[in-house]
Amino acid sequence: MRAIGLSFIDWTIIIVYFGFVLGIGWYLKKFTKSQEDFFLAGRKNSSWVAGLAFLSANLGALELLGMTGNTFKYGMFVAHFYWIGAIPAMLFLGIYMMPFYYSSKIKSVPGYLKLRFDEKTRVLNGIAFAIMTLLVSGINLYAMALVLHTFIGWNWDVSMWASAITVAIYVTMSGLMSAIFTEIIQFFLIWFGLFLVSILGIVEIGSWKEIMVRINEYSSQVSYTTLWSSSANPLQNGMFVHWSGIVLGLGFVLSFGYWTTDFLVIQRAFSAKNLRSARMTPILASFFKMALPFIVILSGLIAIALSQDPHSGFKLLQDSGHTNYDSALPLLIARYYPSGLVGLGVTALLAGFMAGQAGNISAFNTVWTYDIYKSVLNKKASDSHLLVMGRASTIVGVIISLGTAYWAKSFPSIMDYMQAIFSWVNAPLFATMLLGMFIWWITPSGAFWGLIAGMVSSFSMYMAVKFHWINESIITMSSVQSDMAANFWRAWWAWLICVVVTVVISLFTKKRSKEELVGLVKGLTKENHDQYVPFIKRPEFYALISLVVFVILNILFW
Repeated sequence: MRAIGLSFIDWTIIIVYFGFVLGIGWYLKKFTKSQEDFFLAGRKNSSWVAGLAFLSANLGALELLGMTGNTFKYGMFVAHFYWIGAIPAMLFLGIYMMPFYYSSKIKSVPGYLKLRFDEKTRVLNGIAFAIMTLLVSGINLYAMALVLHTFIGWNWDVSMWASAITVAIYVTMSGLMSAIFTEIIQFFLIWFGLFLVSILGIVEIGSWKEIMVRINEYSSQVSYTTLWSSSANPLQNGMFVHWSGIVLGLGFVLSFGYWTTDFLVIQRAFSAKNLRSARMTPILASFFKMALPFIVILSGLIAIALSQDPHSGFKLLQDSGHTNYDSALPLLIARYYPSGLVGLGVTALLAGFMAGQAGNISAFNTVWTYDIYKSVLNKKASDSHLLVMGRASTIVGVIISLGTAYWAKSFPSIMDYMQAIFSWVNAPLFATMLLGMFIWWITPSGAFWGLIAGMVSSFSMYMAVKFHWINESIITMSSVQSDMAANFWRAWWAWLICVVVTVVISLFTKKRSKEELVGLVKGLTKENHDQYVPFIKRPEFYALISLVVFVILNILFW
């Protein structure tokens, strides 16, 4: 494939950005003196800094290439990932779960499992999360390599290694602190660097109405331009999924499983300076999350509309005879941006991928160091030793991510890959966390075996469908074949299996006393945060505003 090509100005912008990022890592290194500085950024951030970093940690390859490509594949239904698949869970995290996380002074989500249950449950989740994080980390390396491959013409191997080395250098120097700073920078780069794609796309095609007309002509049988009105019949929407799968699988299990238990994003809230800032972190991020479809989803819809015009010359890349849906956004940038602006667009993409990669690696090194290494391998490790281990695990994590990047490349869409991974780990973990945080009599044995049952069942269902041992319809309860519907329903069944096994075993195993669980279980813990603060200044007030906006958006695009 011939490279799209970059001008001298484009190269200058990209090189300046990479130099700036590495410079930040070097500058912040002198402030990274303790293990708390490296793993939690010293717990000094405001709610705005933590909130932007919270969202930016999620704004990696999945959000940009993956969601734009998935919109081309599935249509407007992908907006569900931003709205019902994010907002309720983000608000629930801020209002109900963050007080338990932050006040217990834990350094990771598995750390809460140790306090609430026991060491074996913590280690089990730590290992599962570490594996999941490295699998997800490979997505960002693959996406960075796709951009370098598309615009510069470098081969895949050179692109992968160039991306990996850059991330390894600046995260190793100052850990979470440098990751958060670069995440905030890339947040603004994405908005300034990519919003023009949507604007110029509307200008070329004529209007929002014309885009809808072209897409509806694309398929008269399936709707690619609605959110809920075509969800009653899987055959009438681009994702081929029933509304029950969206609500139960995505809106409840996958969404809450990711936003309330995934340490990658929660770690940013842990860096906040106090509990109120930590609670406000996901609530502030929810407003920006709701706005992102107007960049990402709209870009995917523009790509569909252009592909329907034989005179536009727009066509997605082909890899080994298969359509590469993830190439939609890079090709739109190349189409609309002139010399110099292409460099800004490419830099915005690379910034997103580097921030996502840095977020994954900083979360991995924390969980590995505290929840696996210190917990199992070296219980007497000193703070200085843990700092060295954190830096060493960063290098190892990046190297392993290179291998997972090649696996991610084999999937037709990185979004399908991501949802499969989340259904293996996050779905059953959410069941364990929910039961443990709200029901005091859930036992350590119940949590441990329930978590194992949930993860094993989810992975088994995935393998059974992949190798055609069972028909997909058994999981989705529908004769319509859809990878995404299978992901949604597999997550739901994994969650349900985990709940049932956990509850049943808890009924017959030794319970911890209520006194031991004070501060860890709702109902046993006295909550006095914001006791004398007016309602309009509380996190609950801003969460209510976010919820109202969320409902309005779903009605407008019904």
